[in-house]
Amino acid sequence: MTIVRAICVVLFSLAIISCSEKKPAELMNEEELKMLANELAHKYIIADGHVDLPEVMVENGILADSAHSQFFIHATKGEFDYELARQGGLTAPFMSIYIPSSYQKRTDFGKTYADSLIDLVDGMVKLHPDKFALAANTSEVEANFKAGKISLPKGMENGAPIGNDIKNLKHFYDRGIRYVTLTHSKNNQLCDSSGDTAKWNGLSPFGREVVAEMNRLGIMVDISHADDSTFYQVMKLTKVPVIASHSSARHFSPTTRRNMTDAMIKELAKNGGVMLINFYTAFLDSATAKQQRVKNNKIELALREKGLTESDSLAKTIVEQIKKNNPMPLVDVEKVADHIDYVVKLTSIDHVGFGSDFDGVDGMLPQGLTDASMYPNLIYSLLKRGYTEADIEKICSGNFLRVWKKVEESSAN
Repeated sequence: MTIVRAICVVLFSLAIISCSEKKPAELMNEEELKMLANELAHKYIIADGHVDLPEVMVENGILADSAHSQFFIHATKGEFDYELARQGGLTAPFMSIYIPSSYQKRTDFGKTYADSLIDLVDGMVKLHPDKFALAANTSEVEANFKAGKISLPKGMENGAPIGNDIKNLKHFYDRGIRYVTLTHSKNNQLCDSSGDTAKWNGLSPFGREVVAEMNRLGIMVDISHADDSTFYQVMKLTKVPVIASHSSARHFSPTTRRNMTDAMIKELAKNGGVMLINFYTAFLDSATAKQQRVKNNKIELALREKGLTESDSLAKTIVEQIKKNNPMPLVDVEKVADHIDYVVKLTSIDHVGFGSDFDGVDGMLPQGLTDASMYPNLIYSLLKRGYTEADIEKICSGNFLRVWKKVEESSAN
């Protein structure tokens, strides 16, 4: 009887532990929810559609060599590095191969520069193969996650380096590019930008060829930065789901053409695509967007009066003083959750994810979400709003990886 009682006590204790582990989120207190958020951030893959680390490396003269090897582990200045990502659970950040619009004027349309940025990402992996790994498909992302490594897939922001030769798409595919943001702040040879006056009224004739070839190769079409006409023409042409790698809802900032309208979000969902929410405060909040325009106008006027550009060394002090005198309204992590909520209510849980734009927005990020260590804060906010663990998995990476896998499976490669 003593042995039987002992066994019963053990089984009863295990049952209590099991029940406590399955405690519903709605019954958890604040501390328990935060612990759950952190647990889920590390339990599931977190994919982020857009991290601008390569640009930060260029700006700071960082090379992927032994002399700078610690930069990738603890950058100190940036919003993404190995330690921050590990702390926040970020395991599949798309490295942005960002091509400024000025490169469109070069004879090679920025192709050489794009290749140099790809070299930097590849070099990070060679320096730290125990920490980072390249990922050319969803299976590699999953395998790297199981191996405890951070995947570094690549997306090219601005399709200008394709030039006028469709064969360049295969060159970039072979170099690991798995999405192309068709344009950036200016129109290019492919399509019109949301930041420019219409030239093509959407896609150019060559841009239509490029979309078809991206479908054929297995490169995701990214409509972030494209103007509305370009978006709708892509939707008619594409044979597979598309992505918005780092975009937000225009509902919250109606004057921001860079954001997506309700109709566009619904059309993206109809296509089976995914919208990855940008964390840039000027895209998240109308008051911030307005103040940002005021600040930028003052900077432009001050520099024009002195005959300077922002890249001039003498301009730095002027720009910093204007920024100090024109502080931005406070925005916190809840605003990002608002955008996610909005997309879910417009469509479903299947069409939204993360597209932070870390290291690409001049530090204008929400409180509680200022670097890659803080994804648990956003997950906590979603849990408070009633999102389930299954929902969190979809938002963290499930939706994005589903689209990527569909594009892979539909390709001719």
